[in-house]
Amino acid sequence: MNPLQKITGKRWFGLAETSRKTRIVAGGTAALALCAFGATAVAPIAPDASDMPVKSVAQDLQLPNLADQIAALQQDQQQFIHEERIRPGDSLGAVFNRLGIADQQAQAFVRNDKVARSILSLKTGKRIQAETDENGQLLSLHATIADKDEFKTITVTRKGDKFVSNAAPAKLERRVEMHSRNITSSLYAATDDTSDGGQIPDSIVNQIVEMFSTSIDFRGDLKRGDRFNVVYETYWLDGEMVRTGRILAGEFVNRGVAYQSVWYEDPISHQGGYYSLDGKALKKAFLKSPVAFNRISSGFSMRVHPVFGVWKKHEGVDFAAPLGTPIKASGDGVVDFVGTQNGYGNVVVLKHWSNYSTAYGHMSRFAGGLRRGQKVAQGDVIGYVGATGWATGPHLHYEFRIGGHATDPMALKNLQQQPLTPGEMNRFKMAAAEMSHRFSLLSPAGNAMAAR
Repeated sequence: MNPLQKITGKRWFGLAETSRKTRIVAGGTAALALCAFGATAVAPIAPDASDMPVKSVAQDLQLPNLADQIAALQQDQQQFIHEERIRPGDSLGAVFNRLGIADQQAQAFVRNDKVARSILSLKTGKRIQAETDENGQLLSLHATIADKDEFKTITVTRKGDKFVSNAAPAKLERRVEMHSRNITSSLYAATDDTSDGGQIPDSIVNQIVEMFSTSIDFRGDLKRGDRFNVVYETYWLDGEMVRTGRILAGEFVNRGVAYQSVWYEDPISHQGGYYSLDGKALKKAFLKSPVAFNRISSGFSMRVHPVFGVWKKHEGVDFAAPLGTPIKASGDGVVDFVGTQNGYGNVVVLKHWSNYSTAYGHMSRFAGGLRRGQKVAQGDVIGYVGATGWATGPHLHYEFRIGGHATDPMALKNLQQQPLTPGEMNRFKMAAAEMSHRFSLLSPAGNAMAAR
């Protein structure tokens, strides 16, 4: 084939390919046009609504019997709920009038029932709520009263023609509060400051002093520029704070040195106490004295026995105190014995951790309900000073034993509380990490970061 034929062949091939594409496009266009025409031919033409026939339908409907409904509503007893606050000089009659109660029987019941009449002790500003019918008859009455450190909800309820009363523990709302203060003049002046949203209660201030008193002299060691952070519990009722709880964590920076303390109660052993952030117990294992307002009348030494007049070793310490003075457990432990033993008279023996035990003799009486095997915490009252057994006057005979052998308790120095077990330590670290985070938020640097 010569060159001219090759060129002619290529040109013919291009012309043939172009003609094929043209035919395909033209055929597709014709098919689409045919479909469009068909769709136009098939689609129906909608009729005009004005040309449609109209048919009227009439039917009788039965209306509800309104008279029966009104009669049923009149038979239902209407109930009304009223709430008031006690005002200065209020009488029971005045409070009942404001509550919409016109019920002499209810008023007489509240005055005479042993439980219900505690409502009469409600203080100014406290709430009282009543439910009455449309005639003013009392259906129920509710009020919460304070009984020392306990709060009870008193309920009076109508049962037919009579009333019944009930007292149940009030449900308090627990809140956790955090405050940070700087010392400018004194600790109490700092706690009275309300710049961060509230005054710190005196009960919390007292706990701060007790918590750090072994490290800080609050009477003369504070200086301007010291600061502290505190995290503590409060308990609320009806939007009002009714009491404080314990300090959960505290940090005091005194003369540039930071002291920190965290409350930890193990969920398994239920033993609680204050610890440093590294898990070391801050509380001493034993109190120096199990009684307050006392003097040592006889120490741990040889002496002439006051009853028998013979030279004999005195294996304890005698604390002279007035008859009936409360005796406290010097450390956490379990009651190993409670009863009478020869010269000890009425005596309590506590078994502590490791091989430590303590004995408390000559008691006039034991704390109510004290029994063998009962757990006690440091500071719990276990009995009262007396002169039972071989005693010439009211005092406490206190013994400290290690492995069953008497030891002079006054000679023991810095005996720490029982250390945490490995399992307790792991759980403590998680609790301490949370409180450490709170400290960081309360610190000046933490406040600056939070503001951003």
